[in-house]
Formats: sequence, C-alpha cells, structure tokens
Amino acid sequence: MSKRTIPQIWSVNKLLKSNLVIPEYQRPYKWTSDNITDLILDIQKSIEEGRKYSNFKYRVGTVILHLNDSDEFEIVDGQQRTLSFLLLKLYLDPSFNCDLMNIRFTSKVTQKNLHENYITISEWFSSLGEEVKKLFRKALDDILEVVVIIVNKVQEAFQLFDSQNTRGRALYPHDLLKAYHLREIHDKYEMKNAVLKWESKRPEDIRELFDLHLFPLWNWAKCRKCGNFTTAHIDIYKGIEESTGYTYARRANKAMPFFLITEPFISGSDFFAMVDYYMQMLQNIKEEIIMNPSLKSIKLILTNNKDVENIEQFESCLKKDSKGLNYAKNLFFSTLLCYYDRFHNFDVMAVKKLFTWAMMIRVDMKHLGFATINRYAIGGENNERYSNAIPMISKISYARKHTEISGIKINVISEDGNSELYYKLIDLNGLN
Repeated sequence: MSKRTIPQIWSVNKLLKSNLVIPEYQRPYKWTSDNITDLILDIQKSIEEGRKYSNFKYRVGTVILHLNDSDEFEIVDGQQRTLSFLLLKLYLDPSFNCDLMNIRFTSKVTQKNLHENYITISEWFSSLGEEVKKLFRKALDDILEVVVIIVNKVQEAFQLFDSQNTRGRALYPHDLLKAYHLREIHDKYEMKNAVLKWESKRPEDIRELFDLHLFPLWNWAKCRKCGNFTTAHIDIYKGIEESTGYTYARRANKAMPFFLITEPFISGSDFFAMVDYYMQMLQNIKEEIIMNPSLKSIKLILTNNKDVENIEQFESCLKKDSKGLNYAKNLFFSTLLCYYDRFHNFDVMAVKKLFTWAMMIRVDMKHLGFATINRYAIGGENNERYSNAIPMISKISYARKHTEISGIKINVISEDGNSELYYKLIDLNGLN
C-alpha cells in the first residue's frame, strides 16, 4: 500500500472544508428522510456517549477520494453520507461555505432529495433549543470522524471500493460488478454514459435480470445446477480485457454490439451495454407476447384470461399467481430469452413448444420450488417424474437452426386430468 492510500482520520468538518467535487459518473443522491433521521439519531447517541467518556470519538464511515490533476478530491465512495452531513452543517451554520456548494446538481432525483432532506433536518431541530444545536455543531468537529483514503488514480479508487465492500457490508453482486467495470473504463465521457445507462434502471430490475435469467442460463446451458447469484460468482461477468491479445477476446470485441448469454464480452463499458441489451430484450419479448395475435393463447394463460394491452398490466398479472406457477413462468421467460438471444425470431411453433415445456413442470409437480426447476432445466434427475426430461436450455445453446427447437416433441400428458393448466396446454397444442 502506497503512502498515499494509507487511511487518514478526519473530522467531519475537515472533510466538508476540503476541496471536494462529485465526478460526473457518480449516481444521484438517493438518501431519503429516513436515512437522515437515522443519521441524526446516531449523532445524538454519540453526543450522549461523549458526555460519559472523555476524548470519545465516533467513526461514521469511510470516504474514498481521488486526487485529480486539478488538486480536487473527487468523491468515489461516501457521496451519500457526505452530502447529508453538508445539509446538516448548513442548517447548523448557515454562513458555512465550501467547494461542494459550488456544484450545480442537474439530476432531478438529487435536487428533490437534497430539498426534502434539508426540510427533514429543519423540522427535527425546530422544537429543540439552541443548546442542542451547539452540541451537534461541536460533534461535527470533535466527535464525528471519517476514515479517508486518498488515491492518485481513479482505477485504484474503484479497486478499493470493490475490495472494501467485499470485506465489509454485503453488497449485491451487480453493485461490485458496476465498480469493477467502471475502473476498466479510461475515458471520462464513456464512463459518464455507462453510469447514465446504469442509473436509468431500477436496482431491483438489474438484480432480477441476473438472479432469474442471466446467471441461471449461464449454468443451465452447460447442464449445471444453479445456486443463488452471489459475490462468489462475479468473475463470470468481469469480462475479458481486450489487451490480453487472446483470440477469444479479439473475437468478442469484433462481435460488439451483439452479445450472447453464454459467451464472454469485453470488460468495461460493454458490461453496461450488455445489461442494457438484455433488459431491453426481456421487455421486447413480453411486448411480443402482448401484441402478437398468434401468441394470444399464451398471453391469456400467463394473465389468467385477462386480455391486457400494455407491459404494466402484463407485469401486474404475472405477479398474482402462486409461487409454484411463478417459478414455471420465470423458466419460460428465461428459456425464451435464451432462444431469442440465439435466433432472434419469434417462430410461433418454437415459442409454443418452449411455453408448453416450461408449464408442464407445473402440471407434473403439485409442489414446485426452485430445486425442481433447477433439475428440470438441465434435463432432470429421476426422469420418470417429468413428462419432458429435456435439457432445453442446452439444446437451444447448441442448436444450429431454430427449427431444431420448433421440431422438438413436447409431451402433454398428466396423471392428474383435473388440472386447469393441463387442459389449457392441450388446447394450445391442438390436442383436444
């Protein structure tokens, strides 16, 4: 570790008085009034502890700063807490001035949260006397401390962010992937575009993309069972550096802007393009099911006979079924994503075959969980339990033509002839 990256301990006041800037690639300020209230209560508790013990200090987190060529400290990690402390400082000391106050925030989200959080602070202190405010002002200088790490290269800052959060509080794997791929981008405009793509999506949608589709398909295509997507698996999506000179790296680079779920991509901005690509593809698939009259029977089964006309209504209907049926639905969308990713068509016969295959596991199993989906997707164990013990994802991944999928024989048979879903699948396949 270089001298520059040796952690330093600063008071919150010292941090705020430094020539801090927020780089363009940073996400918007998203702390809400709940976060602000928690922060104030933490400070209040630290003040009470400070009364009991002399020289008491309270660490409020770590801030990673990149010292740029203009001798400014770019906040790489710790922006949310730093801006929140600034709001508190401005309320307690209206005459306070610092470099952060010169930043023009263009994000509507940031503007809204800064405004509402300042109001929260004002309301919290409105019923308290001047003595309490004095204690809080003193705490910012004498009690509250931050661990500050300063680096000269932004790539080092992202590396610290990555490793720190792997060891510390648990982040979702895609959060760490974001940090990893940002540090692989060396052009600030390219970096800004990557962050804009990422921040335009809801975090839960990104998480769902990896948890329900990309990670399972990566494994199922190789006939391997899939567990939960965790930080232990992020190497799969770290991509490959074009500079390696590997043949498969050059091949992947030439393939852009096209991706394949089962194939690698170039690290850096292509990761953000890949996430954007598959989120859009999932939406296109759902819109095709909604709008294509040849797929109306599938839509009605998925929506419990509601003839919805837009993606919001469709998504709402999808969430109203039993857990077991939702597992089967997710399997269908993953399988269709894999098919469309490879062949880029909506051959009606192929889509019906994939839908029937995915839904038949729900007909076969009265109690359906992910463990069964896992076995079924790779061909199944105890094959006699399933009507269709076919490694469908693997077959799609290795098929040369889409007709190899549309020509697969799918059994529509059931020992339980009373299943409503079973009769719908019979009708769908013209077997009545």
